[in-house]
Amino acid sequence: MELILWRHAEAEDGTPDLERQLTARGEKQADKMAAFLRPRLPQKAHVLASPARRTQQTAQALTRNFTTEPTIAPGASAPAILKAAGWPNKDGCTLIVGHQPTLGEVAALLMTGKTGYWNIKKGAVWWFGNREREGHDETVLRLVIAPDQL
Repeated sequence: MELILWRHAEAEDGTPDLERQLTARGEKQADKMAAFLRPRLPQKAHVLASPARRTQQTAQALTRNFTTEPTIAPGASAPAILKAAGWPNKDGCTLIVGHQPTLGEVAALLMTGKTGYWNIKKGAVWWFGNREREGHDETVLRLVIAPDQL
């Protein structure tokens, strides 16, 4: 399985939290990352987005064919994200468009086996894979990239 964590791009401040929109800069970040991801994603990648407007807008930069997943809304737990993605047993690729601090907690959990606070920049992607080697499951960090690196 491959799991891609994509933090939503830069959003306006304000309330209610679920209604916050991308800024003009955030729209550019989302477009840049979508252009980078599009030719690299497996053909049948499953895209899940939080119900927050800013994640919906970020996902829409990549595709209109995504699923809104309420269990990955702001405040979700790292285990909830992994469960929604089907990690590590689902076949194929799942891309999660979500929020901090949860995505950073997922990254820490995948890399260390422990929940920790890792910072994922706005609009950035962390791409993981898993494989079996010598009878053990391994998590592989394949890519980390932020929009300002494109």
